[in-house]
Parts: sequence; C-alpha cells; structure tokens
Amino acid sequence: MALIVQKYGGSSVADTDRIKNVAKRVAQYHQRGDRIVVVVSAMRGVTDGLIALAKNIAPLPSEREMDMLLATGEQQTIALTAIALHALGVPAVSLTGAQAGIVTDGVHTKAKIHNITPKAVHELLHAGSVVIVAGFQGETREGQITTLGRGGSDLTAIALAAALKADLCQIYTDVDGVYTADPHLVPDAKKLNEISYDEMLELASLGTKVMQSRSVEFAKKFRVVFEVRSSLNDNPGTIVKEETKSMEGVVVRGVSLDKNQAKLTLVAVPDQPGVAARIFKAIGDAAINVDMIVQNISHGSGTPATDLSFTVDKPDLLKAKQVLENLKPTIGYQAIITNENIGKLSIVGVGMKSHSGVAGKMFEVLAREGVNIDMISTSEIKISVVIDLAKGESAMKALHAAFVS
Repeated sequence: MALIVQKYGGSSVADTDRIKNVAKRVAQYHQRGDRIVVVVSAMRGVTDGLIALAKNIAPLPSEREMDMLLATGEQQTIALTAIALHALGVPAVSLTGAQAGIVTDGVHTKAKIHNITPKAVHELLHAGSVVIVAGFQGETREGQITTLGRGGSDLTAIALAAALKADLCQIYTDVDGVYTADPHLVPDAKKLNEISYDEMLELASLGTKVMQSRSVEFAKKFRVVFEVRSSLNDNPGTIVKEETKSMEGVVVRGVSLDKNQAKLTLVAVPDQPGVAARIFKAIGDAAINVDMIVQNISHGSGTPATDLSFTVDKPDLLKAKQVLENLKPTIGYQAIITNENIGKLSIVGVGMKSHSGVAGKMFEVLAREGVNIDMISTSEIKISVVIDLAKGESAMKALHAAFVS
C-alpha cells in the first residue's frame, strides 16, 4: 500500500468526460489499496477566461482581487472530481489549498509556499478517503488567499509529496512525458525515459510547458523523484531525478522555444554607478522576474549613456513599463521601447559541461536559417538566444535536427 500524490493539469480535466476519466484512474489506485492525494488545476480555459473578465473591467486589476477570483477555478475542479469519484463509489473529499494546510507568503499572484501542515490530509487518508486538493493556491498566516503563479498546481503537488513523504509523485498531462522538443511543433521530437533535475529546471524555465520551473526547483531541493506521464493512456512517462553519469554522454538533451517573453529597452540611460541597481530594485519590488539583460555602452561625445535591454514574461510587460515610467523623473533616460514579438530559443544538456564547440555549432545553424540573434545568455548546461518570434519555430526545428535527431 503506497501513498501517492497525483497531479492533473487543465488538459486532463478539460471537461466533464475527462474529469470522469481521471476519476476512473484514481479509483483503480484506490481499489488496490493505495492512499491517494489528487491535485487538480482549473479546467482548460477557465483561468484565461477569468483573467479576461477582470481585464474587461480594468487593464491592471488589483492583484489581491485577482487571487480571490482565480482561486475559484481550481475549486470548481476539486468539487467536480469528488462528485465523479462518489459516482464510482469511492469516498473522496475536496480541500482548498488553505484547508490542506498550504501556508504562503503575501505576494499576490506569485506567492511562495512557506510551509505545509497537512494534518487534515492525513486524517482524511487515515479514514480511507481520496483527498482532492486545489492546486495553484494557498493562504497567508493572516488568512489572505494567494495563488502560486502559472503552473502553480505542479508546485502544490511536489510540495505535498515532500510534506507527506509520499512514495510516488505523478504529474499527469496531455503528453506521454518530457520530449526533446515540443512534439506539437517538432514532429520528430523524442520522448526521454529520464532527465536530471537541472536539465528539467532549465527546460521548464525556458518555456517548456510540461512543468513549472519553481516546482522542479522544489523537487530538487527536497529530492522528490517524480514522473511526468499522460492521463490519456497507460504508457510509462519520464522520470525526473538526480543527475547520473550516463546523462553526461548526451550533449543536448532538448530544445525549447519560449513564446511568452517580451523585451524592454531603456534608451540613453545615464552611465553612472547605481543606476542599474535602482532600475532592477524597483522591478524586483514589483515582483517582476527579469530574465536576460544586455547593456550597450555609448562611446559618443557628451554625457556618457547606455541602452539597457531586458526581458520579462509577457503578462508582466505593462506592469514593468509602468514601473519604469515612474522612475523616469529621477533617472532621466530618454525613452522606453517594448517588443512582444520575440522568442527565447534554447538548447539544454548536462553534457554541455564537458563538450566544446556547442555554441559555435548553434550559431552556425541559426545563420544558415537567416536568423538574427538579438540577445545571448548562457549557463553551464544551456545556451539561450532571443530572436524574432516569426522565425522561432523554423529555427527550433533546425536546432533539433542538428543536435538531437
């Protein structure tokens, strides 16, 4: 008898038929004697619909009220999943994030989990019930509802698996596992049997939609081995775990294209000590994550100035622009230029640490495709470039053919 945490994403609970399918799968585990905790996302399209409703009223709605609104999406799904299990004769109880003991900080829309006290979950499991927990949400010590950001249900599942000391954590989605590229964009992408935490973390942070990056980071920290697999079949998935020697032989594990990036450029920023610190402190205080940064120093006559470019997630673009406009009187830059038509194209692999020439080969492939590189960022196991979004998919296929196929 095992304690298993299962997470089902929006595509797995897209409609009532798929919720019934999830209930049947969960019932099979319950009937063989396993104790099951199920974490679910909102039904597909629900969260986007709620965001659209709010933005029809105000372009920058209150983040506290957005959390109150968005948390209702998962609450619909937990109740419907419990009802589906009841119809199969399986005892099940739905819990909100707060009821499951998930305590967060007070950063609305991007809260971090402080701790989990799953007393209620343990009691319900002991009573023989399947426990269904609303993903993506928690509650502060002061009783404020918070959400964990896009993909936060993954984090809920991993964190619960760690807190409950689960025997197994399964992340169910609409694909069979983790692929060398998005199989919807690259038809010859291959499924990986296993992948290291670091590779998965890079791929998740670089736009791969299978997992939220914070959840992978949490899994690595607490050594939660988990499996990514499909809710639509019984095929084995991809195991995400600690790096092994055999993984180092593969130079590039995967290719990723992030279409959710936007670039801001501050033109003619005074080239003085402390200016960049003031800019990025203000951005950080607004809970906006910055990814790539490039500074081009001007060597012309007159007051030394620089152009400062950086990327953020597209949903944060308007908020970031507002922060920068508020800084203009004190910093004195000339203008802000924004660009949403960019993509971040990346190659990832732990084998890159011990193989040379990877960057040169990548840039050669892009040059042959006529792709201009706007920004470059590297780490030990990844190379990322910002390019024109219109050429993103063709460039991704070319890199996949060069490194993986």
